[in-house]
Amino acid sequence: MNVEDVIKEQVTKHPVVLYMKGTPEQPQCGFSANAINILSACGVDELFTVDVLQDPEIRQGIKDYSNWPTIPQLYVNGEFIGGSDILTEMYQSGELQELFKE
Repeated sequence: MNVEDVIKEQVTKHPVVLYMKGTPEQPQCGFSANAINILSACGVDELFTVDVLQDPEIRQGIKDYSNWPTIPQLYVNGEFIGGSDILTEMYQSGELQELFKE
């Protein structure tokens, strides 16, 4: 499988996927830590994470896949939601919490 196929499988197989730097227990950047904190505050407990620092192909591939230049990136039910700033805005407006109620 090429990197695009791997990413497509990850985002469609798992309901909530976060491409991040580091792990939920040890985020390696403030934006990834912010995303984890927001998802935790939303009560997301079934989170599949991918540490892009462990795989340069995935790190570049996810940017190409979403046409979004930064990490972290959140996918819910196969749909790209956004990065740290968008998650923060959606959380503050209550929109993100609604997404996880469905």
